[in-house]
Amino acid sequence: MKKVLITGTTGMVGKGVLIECLEDPKITSVHIINRRSLQIKHPKLKELLLTDFSQLNTIEQQLENYDACFYCMGISAVGLNEEKYTEITFNITKNFADILYKKNPSMVFNYVSGTGTDSSEKGKIMWARIKGKTENYIFKKGFSDAYAFRPGMIIPEKGIKSRTNWYRYIYFILTPFFPLIKLSKNVTTTTNIGKAMIHSLFQHSSEKILHNKEINQLSNTQTYSIG
Repeated sequence: MKKVLITGTTGMVGKGVLIECLEDPKITSVHIINRRSLQIKHPKLKELLLTDFSQLNTIEQQLENYDACFYCMGISAVGLNEEKYTEITFNITKNFADILYKKNPSMVFNYVSGTGTDSSEKGKIMWARIKGKTENYIFKKGFSDAYAFRPGMIIPEKGIKSRTNWYRYIYFILTPFFPLIKLSKNVTTTTNIGKAMIHSLFQHSSEKILHNKEINQLSNTQTYSIG
């Protein structure tokens, strides 16, 4: 039985992870951190509100005794310079990882990154370098286990909708084709990401970077071993 902390549940991926955690009996307690309330009531759910994520230290004492952090919080790099994107993507995540490691060194830390992330941190694409830097920091921190989820195309399920207008339009157009699209091993769903996150708590793997194919495989069986 596991107690998990989730960030980014106002977004499409984070909400999918939250739904699976609430539905799975192996997860006994779900705590979420948001800037605004989700207005969801559930016996397993506790919500911590934090308007400024750079002030995580103010709720540090409430971040103890977790088995996992599912870090689904993120932002598009569109319109942001490297300094601002680094502050939001790397610095805030680093602060989360530092505090959670101090309080829960034996936890599993799963970070939602993205396909195309640059692990070398030296490429020309700004967002990819910063995401790679963030992944690398989490891997080196010392948690009992850590994974970088790099989803590509994601199909929303269970009533979940993207907060991005043009994504919602694309999904609306593609909805009739979802059953066919989901047959591809290179396409994943919000459901599969959530299940894969949960299953990562019960089996460890030397493969730490998971793309859609690996996410789908991990979501389908708790005994699946990557690599």
